[in-house]
Amino acid sequence: MKISYWGHSCFLVESGGVKILFDPFITPNPLASEIKADTIEADYIFISHGHQDHTYDALAIARRTGATVVGVWEIAEWAAANGIEKVHPMNIGGKWNFEFGKVQMVQAVHSSSFPDGSYAGYAAGFVMQIADKTFYYAGDTALYSDMKYIGEKYNLDFAFLPIGSNFTMDPEDALTAAAYVGTTKVIGMHYDTFPYIIVDHQAVVSQAVASGIDLTLMSVGQTLDI
Repeated sequence: MKISYWGHSCFLVESGGVKILFDPFITPNPLASEIKADTIEADYIFISHGHQDHTYDALAIARRTGATVVGVWEIAEWAAANGIEKVHPMNIGGKWNFEFGKVQMVQAVHSSSFPDGSYAGYAAGFVMQIADKTFYYAGDTALYSDMKYIGEKYNLDFAFLPIGSNFTMDPEDALTAAAYVGTTKVIGMHYDTFPYIIVDHQAVVSQAVASGIDLTLMSVGQTLDI
């Protein structure tokens, strides 16, 4: 499995020839100025919620690539209304067997609206079982105790967790979330993009090490093999 980071909360996961893109926000992100959204390929685009910093490039990439947009009902309807032919609606707690593996949509404690202010349904995260890997993409969320359900149900290999604070969990709460979901390997997201969410990388990583967590802060454009 390959994981590429395109900034903010946008990751491309590649496994078995299938490309899965999460929350594409590239074009307006100054930290991703070297990344060109019109060169990114995707078979699926998973959208955690409707805010612009998670949806900005989604429609353009879906139109160009023919990717299937996956999100809560309201996000799937929004994509379809904007000309996306392939959508897959889900809702909190639901599961589906895709060609690449099994997905469960789980809740995220966060608001959700489209850029025009209209209702975008519930914010969500995803637990993905792909080949021999199981991971949790949390989306934008606060720490909440029901994360323990994920740890009880799944044997996670790693988790994508927000760490920027102000709008989501801070690093301390993210480390608690890692314990709740039962993983010691975390890839950080939703940090540094805006002044509100800038983090001290060295301090955050040191805090994680002290808690027994392997926290990776990827560079924009970096690819990992997991």
